[in-house]
Amino acid sequence: MAQVSDETAIQADVENDDELELAKMRHSAAHVMAEAVLSIFPDAKLAIGPAIENGFYYDFDLPRSLTPDDLEAIEKRMAEIRKGAFPFKRDEISREDALAYFADQPYKVELINDLPDDEVISRYTQDTFTDLCRGPHVDNTSKIGAFKLLNVAGAYWRGDEKRPMLQRIYGTAWRNQKELDGYLEQLEEARKRDHRKLGRELGLFYFSEDVGPGIPLFTPKGEMLRHLMEGYVREVQTRYGYQHVWTGHLVRERLYRKSGHYDNYADVMFPPMIDEDDVYRLKPMNCPSHMTLYNEMGVHSYRELPLRFAEFATLYRYEMSGTLSGLTRVRALTQDDCHIFCTEAQIQEEFSRCLRLITEVLRTYGLTNYRVQLSLPGSEGKYVRDDEKWAKAVAALRGALDVEGIEYEAAEGEAAFYGPKADFMAKDAIGREWQLSTIQVDFIQPERLGCEYIGEDGQAHTPVVLHRAVTGTTERFLGLLIEHFAGAFPVWLAPVQARIIPIADRHNDYAAEVHRQLTDAGIRSEIDDASDRMQAKIRRGQVEHVPYMLVVGDKEAENHAVAVRLRTNENLGAMSLDEFIPLVLAVNDTKSLSLQANVE
Repeated sequence: MAQVSDETAIQADVENDDELELAKMRHSAAHVMAEAVLSIFPDAKLAIGPAIENGFYYDFDLPRSLTPDDLEAIEKRMAEIRKGAFPFKRDEISREDALAYFADQPYKVELINDLPDDEVISRYTQDTFTDLCRGPHVDNTSKIGAFKLLNVAGAYWRGDEKRPMLQRIYGTAWRNQKELDGYLEQLEEARKRDHRKLGRELGLFYFSEDVGPGIPLFTPKGEMLRHLMEGYVREVQTRYGYQHVWTGHLVRERLYRKSGHYDNYADVMFPPMIDEDDVYRLKPMNCPSHMTLYNEMGVHSYRELPLRFAEFATLYRYEMSGTLSGLTRVRALTQDDCHIFCTEAQIQEEFSRCLRLITEVLRTYGLTNYRVQLSLPGSEGKYVRDDEKWAKAVAALRGALDVEGIEYEAAEGEAAFYGPKADFMAKDAIGREWQLSTIQVDFIQPERLGCEYIGEDGQAHTPVVLHRAVTGTTERFLGLLIEHFAGAFPVWLAPVQARIIPIADRHNDYAAEVHRQLTDAGIRSEIDDASDRMQAKIRRGQVEHVPYMLVVGDKEAENHAVAVRLRTNENLGAMSLDEFIPLVLAVNDTKSLSLQANVE
């Protein structure tokens, strides 16, 4: 029985031949998986099955929910097909014949009907399975390397929550078993570091059905982390000449119509709020508000520029419930946003300033392995159509990157709707890549919103606006940090820097005195006065990743000292408070990633 697959061809922008071969192998594995599924569920309806980063998936409409036993059976059947060394054969087919051939597959019929009139329709066959597909594929099924099916997730057909919910089977495929084993080890480490799991265990944040999906609730410890993260970026931004503003949570809808966001962004805005004849929206982005503030501050001279507005603003985006994921995809997000109003001649200098700021912040967090992606407009997508301004913006951003000697990779179709951007893609401690900082060049919105300055010639000119975020959003970056550090934050970020552990109840008074002195010195501490044994308290502190455990007993009270144990289980022994407090302050003030920086 013939079936179809995949509206998504392997992308032509892979970096090299090795990546292309790996992508072809993964794409071929998706076809083999579809054949295996059909052998178990003959009445299955198939949707799409592309290769993706590190693997592949396929969406199915099945008569029942899949179980782990089903995945095992599918994987076993895939191995049999691979062993058969069946060639992948391509042939072209007319639209009419394609519709007839795949008539019992409604999702495929929809895909065929949506193809342009001049589209060449092709299909690939291996063994008994035929798939509607652009290709390419490996020569035969034996060329598919080592693979593993990972999990099943729900996925709306074509990403539309009003369409049917399908079952998406994810798999991974690699050239050989060694590569596969390495990736599976990375996945296991990622599971251990999962910020959703660690967030609960460390008591940092929660989600509640009473409040709603995608809206995190932060505990005192979680809020301390947010405060420290935002405070650090605020301090650095101030040092780099940024001014902090605040522009509220609501905006009249008409402002977004003027800026172009309504036409290009309405699908992620929350529904309108009606106030008599007025319509308001929860703010999903800051730029129109910052440009309005710029206008309200009066006539600007070129002498004032560049003018840099920064804001830690909580924004609200209507993400589909199926896409929400812990802190990394939420509906209430706090962005470390900035908009720089400057002249065209100042773009290079301001880009360099942004770059130095971003580099300093990422280095402080230990995120030094990153690449830069130049996100450009594509042939499809929502973009404000103004070819001249787009060309100027792209040229300006390319020029700034070139002057700074920054290597970058171009990615078409990833630009913002109003301009190109340089995105910083950083790798965490276990090699996973995250999109973090961004610098965007915008020639379009300032003109639409009437932003002007008086130039040296006495005439009105439109400023260029650079959009810039350092860590992106507080929530997503915190999720990254939890996983990057596996919950063991640097001393300066740790919500609790020291835990005081009295050996017996009679030592509680001295523990309180130590707590007071640490607090007065600006060190965040708490007392564990539970009735547990000392070793149990130390172990609890290590599990909760408290940097320093301070054991106090008779000797410590007598000598005004503490016995210092690190969360790494290293015992530094007895230390006077006059020694310990400067040690912690030195580590804290330098924002060291070590627990013992400056220790002789």
